[in-house]
Amino acid sequence: MPLPLSTVERTRMHVRNVQLDGYKRADGWWDIEARLTDRKDHEYPLSAKTVARGEPVHDMWVRVTIDAKMNVLYALAGTDAAPFDELCSSIAPDYSQLVGLNLFNGFRKAVKDRFGDTRGCSHISELLMFLPTAALQTFASDVLDNADSEHKPFQLDRCHALDSKSEAVRRYYPRWYRDLKTG
Repeated sequence: MPLPLSTVERTRMHVRNVQLDGYKRADGWWDIEARLTDRKDHEYPLSAKTVARGEPVHDMWVRVTIDAKMNVLYALAGTDAAPFDELCSSIAPDYSQLVGLNLFNGFRKAVKDRFGDTRGCSHISELLMFLPTAALQTFASDVLDNADSEHKPFQLDRCHALDSKSEAVRRYYPRWYRDLKTG
């Protein structure tokens, strides 16, 4: 359901777009790519330069290559536009430190620990927070969501609707349903 229309006249000042794409590779690995762009609907004066209306203030990219267990095998970040150009983009190579992390096991905390505050680019680090769920959706395209195997489906217990004690799990994944009484 879309948000209701505003009852107050307003002027849009800023647009942020975040795009995530997931790819299955021929070598059996997976690429998750993310891009963040910020644009203004007006000329935007900054300390270092003035950004023309509609031109990106930020345009940043991230790609991680992962295996089937969500381990980061390769990581790359890049900056095409930033308020302070090469002063901003010089941090991009540091994001190779993502290699060895697992998207489902402590990834977001590890990103904050490695790149929080002034240790990274706040925009690239924010973009990384989307990677685990984008990877989950990418893998979902290749796995039946209710496959009845000996392993619990990976999507269970990752959101309130798919809590093991929820009605959705009782209906659609009965094998994995945990009654509130029996736990």
